[in-house]
Amino acid sequence: MMPAASILLVDDDHHLATSLGEWLAEEGFETHLAGTLEDARQQLRQHAFELVITDLRLGGEDGMTLVSDVKKHHSDTPVLVMTGYATPNTAVEAVRAGAVDLLTKPVIDDELLLAIDRAMNQRKIEAENETLRRQLDQRSGLENILSHDYRMMKIFDVIDSVADAKASILITGENGTGKSMIARAIHNRCARRSGPFIEVACGALPDTLLESELFGHVAGAYTGANTDRRGKFELADGGTLFLDEIATATPAMQVKLLRVLQELQFEPLGGMETRSVDTRVILATNENLDKAVADGSFRQDLYYRINVVNIVLPSLRERTGDIPLLVDHFLREAAETAGRDIDGFDREAMKCLQSYAWPGNVRQLENVVERAVLLATDRVLTKDDLPPDVLGTSANQHASIGSVGHSPGVTASSGPSSFNPAILDGCSLREALEGPEREIILHSLRRHNWNRAATADELEINRTTLYKKMKRLGLDDPRLQYANH
Repeated sequence: MMPAASILLVDDDHHLATSLGEWLAEEGFETHLAGTLEDARQQLRQHAFELVITDLRLGGEDGMTLVSDVKKHHSDTPVLVMTGYATPNTAVEAVRAGAVDLLTKPVIDDELLLAIDRAMNQRKIEAENETLRRQLDQRSGLENILSHDYRMMKIFDVIDSVADAKASILITGENGTGKSMIARAIHNRCARRSGPFIEVACGALPDTLLESELFGHVAGAYTGANTDRRGKFELADGGTLFLDEIATATPAMQVKLLRVLQELQFEPLGGMETRSVDTRVILATNENLDKAVADGSFRQDLYYRINVVNIVLPSLRERTGDIPLLVDHFLREAAETAGRDIDGFDREAMKCLQSYAWPGNVRQLENVVERAVLLATDRVLTKDDLPPDVLGTSANQHASIGSVGHSPGVTASSGPSSFNPAILDGCSLREALEGPEREIILHSLRRHNWNRAATADELEINRTTLYKKMKRLGLDDPRLQYANH
């Protein structure tokens, strides 16, 4: 049997704390009570709790101090805050201090259970993320590729499967998705890892220079070629050659590449001697090669030759769940490099980061985080530390939240042509609007990891109204948090 989750309940109202503690015990939790700040600190030093629930007013002491203490000295323990004196800024202050949620007294039983469940789940996710970091650090070649997205996990499995295969590998994806890192990871996982890894950006060189770069040249091959020079295929002998931006190669170069990939033989520019190499080739492009083959700009035979194993990297906007993990990694690196003490981004800034479309993908995210660290004036980074383009795009997307998950016949447009009167057949206006309302609230809850305070703030309704709507629309079922979406 699993041991009961241990909760420290901090409240100076002994009667209320005892009553709530007994109810939590009936629900299966191991509950410890503390009536003062010092008592709570003492118990935290003596016992490892899985959750702390504290009032904000502890006699003459401030419960927010306890929240900060827990975050500083027991960072893996989530804190729920309860108060009967909430102001519009209380939730913001509590979250900045380190709380995962704020509940207003009197607390509804189901609401408290839902908050506890969400806090415990967040603790579990954070523990899994930490385990994931350690595992990735131990996986040779994958230590800098941070992700818990299922698509990236499948790619890691593919890397392990094809690392020692002789076939060429084609990596496709938008700019900034990490194609070079994946190529290096494949090299570091294969038996050739002790050999060289050489990268060539094909799009950066004109055709003649690219041929010389890849195959080498003999003295006198062109003006300025005063000595023989070995090419990258030869220099990568026994190792891996990574050809990036392969779609930019001219038809003439594509013919030469097809031959060397098939036979592993070539002649240097201006030379007659055929040279043989044992070089593993990985290629990458951000172009649609199917379309390039169809319009004749890319050879079909070369496409079939390089497309034996195709690794398709998802864009960052397709795996927004990885953004907090990546931000944490880039922030620690940037802060260490700059010699700055930075705690991290606040909730609103992180919401902006997760709402932005990231056309430059992971590379752009890294630059934005580094910029924020360098320009920050406080330990906690806010949306004011983000560049205008990130704020502008996230604001537009936030304004269009109503376009997500609409029922048939309802669109975000307010024009008369967007309304389908058929949706009112046989039902009231309230019933017709329940579908879109449920989808909008569900979308916002998922965006904020089921934090009701942040969700209510985004939807511009108070938390009590949100909870009532969740009950009415069937969104208070904890199982929804773990459903695939």
